[in-house]
Amino acid sequence: MTTAPPDRNPDDNAAGRPRGGRQIIFWLVKIVVSAGLLYILLSRVDLSRLWVTARTASIPWLIGALGLYFAMVLVSAWRWGVLLRAQHVAAAVMELLQSYLVATFFNNFLPSNIGGDVVRIRDTAPAAGSKTLATTIVLVDRGIGLLGLVFVAAMGASLAARSSPVVGGLGPGLLWLVLAGGLLSGATVLMMPGSVGRILTPLKALHQEWVEERINRLVTALARFREVPTALALGFAGGVVVQAILVGFYAAIARAIHVPLPMAHLAVLVPLSFVVQMAPVSVNGFGVREATFSFYFAQLGLPLESALALSFLGAALMMIFSLSGAAVYLTRSHGVPASGQPITS
Repeated sequence: MTTAPPDRNPDDNAAGRPRGGRQIIFWLVKIVVSAGLLYILLSRVDLSRLWVTARTASIPWLIGALGLYFAMVLVSAWRWGVLLRAQHVAAAVMELLQSYLVATFFNNFLPSNIGGDVVRIRDTAPAAGSKTLATTIVLVDRGIGLLGLVFVAAMGASLAARSSPVVGGLGPGLLWLVLAGGLLSGATVLMMPGSVGRILTPLKALHQEWVEERINRLVTALARFREVPTALALGFAGGVVVQAILVGFYAAIARAIHVPLPMAHLAVLVPLSFVVQMAPVSVNGFGVREATFSFYFAQLGLPLESALALSFLGAALMMIFSLSGAAVYLTRSHGVPASGQPITS
């Protein structure tokens, strides 16, 4: 039987108050960063021109962009299913798609980038029989997706370098080096999962039996992934396809607002913007995403209004699409059907 951590001491409430204060300061800083960057960027453009650019966007191209975004979600759910099956977790594609839609809604409407991951972990924990296993699968999914992102950026930079100067120092050589480092790190973790357990050993001081059991489950899951390289290869291929579709999503929006941005540069800009948004310094990437688009457009001699219109329309379409996740959340039965085993942490 799993031993639960000891109950908190009532005195911990006193310790919780400073943490709560730090959380408030943390969110205030994020709000200030997002609002400050947006204010600076908007103060440098002709707002009427920006509004006209967005208002006159081609509706058919925007609908096409939404279709591409749905295709991206389909591929993402499929990739997640591949990794779940590699861990012998049975999950119906439709259940995973519904969970991913809900996760997309939480990612777009909660002031955090991990709300969607929490949804996916909660939904698959019953089928996995373990929250630790469900979490490990989602983390591996995230890692593979990040590698796919870097691959697409490196390909885009390689193509873009043939016709224009390197933007912001993001040459293809640097990106290919980052990809090689990521692949090497991932391979090391999978080839020697025990090393992960040894790195996490100091955590046993918190509650030895409970932490040790979770570490063992993590190590076991990583070792099982090592035994199914085909699943990891398919997952990586899926990650590349997902990022390529996202590039197509923004390309459709750029076409809708008549922005002459080459596809190769979009293949660099889009992954770069998603990486920048991962930094926990803004509210859902607002401000930092627009700053990234603006910087890149400036290097190419394109108008700032076009950069902001592309960024804002992309975010707006994502939010509109993610409302489908809210509808799923309100109507579905929660979670992927379990396979009979009890859920453990």
